[in-house]
Amino acid sequence: MLPTVAIIGRPNVGKSTLFNRLVGKKLALVDDQPGVTRDRREGVGRLFDLTFNIVDTAGYEDDDVATLPGRMRQQTEAAVDGADVALFVVDGRAGVTPLDEEIARWLRSTTTPVVLAVNKAEGKAGQDTVMEAYALGFGEGCAISAEHGEGLADLFQALLPHIDGEREVEAVDHEAPDAPLKLAIVGRPNAGKSTLINKLLGEDRLVTGPEAGITRDSISIDWVWHDPNPKEREPDEDGNIPPPLIERRVRLIDTAGMRKRARVQEKLEKLSVADARRAIDFAEVVVLLLDATKGLEVQDLKIADGVIEEGRALVIAINKWDVAENASSLFNGIRAALDEGLAQLKGVPMIAVSAFTGKGLDQLISAAFAARESWNRRVPTSTLNRWFEAAVDANPPPAPGGKRIKLRYITQARNRPPTFVVFGTRVDHLPASYHRYLLNGIRRDLDFGAVPVRINFRARANPFDN
Repeated sequence: MLPTVAIIGRPNVGKSTLFNRLVGKKLALVDDQPGVTRDRREGVGRLFDLTFNIVDTAGYEDDDVATLPGRMRQQTEAAVDGADVALFVVDGRAGVTPLDEEIARWLRSTTTPVVLAVNKAEGKAGQDTVMEAYALGFGEGCAISAEHGEGLADLFQALLPHIDGEREVEAVDHEAPDAPLKLAIVGRPNAGKSTLINKLLGEDRLVTGPEAGITRDSISIDWVWHDPNPKEREPDEDGNIPPPLIERRVRLIDTAGMRKRARVQEKLEKLSVADARRAIDFAEVVVLLLDATKGLEVQDLKIADGVIEEGRALVIAINKWDVAENASSLFNGIRAALDEGLAQLKGVPMIAVSAFTGKGLDQLISAAFAARESWNRRVPTSTLNRWFEAAVDANPPPAPGGKRIKLRYITQARNRPPTFVVFGTRVDHLPASYHRYLLNGIRRDLDFGAVPVRINFRARANPFDN
């Protein structure tokens, strides 16, 4: 386990900018307005030869716990409780404020060691604040600039006593059967995505509430699912059969709600939606969460279509099933509307769940693992070409203009998603209906199910073209 550093401070002191600097990429959303970050975001930070988990937290505000800022503060307090060291950030330009002093009093009451950093201290801008920050009770603060990368050597020296030396991060083979499942939860605002993840985790890890649009960043959380129906595993090279796979690793990704593009006006919401789309790109399986009290809307179909276009395996979950009316007709109606609206990929798994009661959640995760297995599968070339010859014999390609289209053989170019290449002559004249015929046959006969499958057609180079 890597040591954990939690970044703490009031809103708009540059915590997310510092987080991005330490992880080496722009993971956290950054904007000039305060209060952008609401949930804890985690990443692997590196500072010279130190490697550690770094946690970005919401700006600390002294509000009632029933309010949204109060619920955000609870997440910040939980992050400090689980950290090896708290990195307390103050604004070098604004100086020490009464809220900084309130945060310092709270940090002094905890058992977590504290390192003080004075951010936005480019040049000599924050020297006065560095002297003023002595009164907070954490010794001399490090003058840094998260935006420009200044003062990181001093920050390294301050963190070093609290963090062990360099540790290697475990390399992961993403195609291995026991690799963590990258599972993104997407949907419209207030569909219950964060509540669903909290129920899976068994703790209030994400900020939730009746307000729509609480989640802004895409938050990744590592989790272990205990499979209630474990499968026997394949023998290893020595012929030994490992025990059944019971614990299965999952990386859950919570995303911001995606509204119709015409309704997205604010810059921050545009950034949140763009971050959600990047989460889809990162995922292996995407769960589209529907609201049973609202049914299937056009925006849901657009989100699903975007997931399929990106080549990700899709699972549909209907949330709030515990309060759904006319459940049977609702389920059948959504099934029919999906098959009509997603004509290019019929039979997508659809599961009724309740993030409140936990109904259907094991079934949902099991369906996600099954979808990844199909999405990640390779077909032996001999098996593939036997199927291909039979498919072409049963339904030969047309002969437009009286000239035959010859399809010679097929190969699987890649998986994740399954992608095939068909070689032949005059393949640019092949109609779209025959393309669909081959796609549907691959899904049906080669057991790929309802995962996106791609076929490319390639003609051999003609040496007499010129």
